[in-house]
Amino acid sequence: MSAFLPAPLHRALMPLAHGVRHYWRRWRKTPIAGVSVVVSNLSGDVLLLKHSYGPKVWCLPGGGLRPGEDPIAAAQREVREELGITLARIEPVAVIEEVLSGAPHTAHIFAATCDQLPRPDQREVMVARFFPSHSLPEPLGRVTRVRIDAWRARGRG
Repeated sequence: MSAFLPAPLHRALMPLAHGVRHYWRRWRKTPIAGVSVVVSNLSGDVLLLKHSYGPKVWCLPGGGLRPGEDPIAAAQREVREELGITLARIEPVAVIEEVLSGAPHTAHIFAATCDQLPRPDQREVMVARFFPSHSLPEPLGRVTRVRIDAWRARGRG
């Protein structure tokens, strides 16, 4: 959706767009790719957010890859657009093959560090906060839980 729409109108249209996108993916089953970023601050707290659309669960920042876009560039873009944060450091964590909305999905998971407070765009993201990594809030989305588990496991074995 366009950034040229007023934020209240953009927010009002997001649930409709999300629903249409969900059914389109289920019907077409076209493979898609996206990014999720586990952003931590200098204290090691994890940044989680709530969207203006979809399930009312805590999620990680991220979004879809544009055609030909580098996954790291997409991760940086999504965090900048949704939260106004420029990432100081970003590194790959995992690539997960899964099914989202009934379609094959490749998720590129990244870890990043920042020294800024999030400024939710009030379009896609309504709330964003840092939480201690040992005490994440509920409800935590299923997809988010899988990505955080991959992030936690990256230093093991």
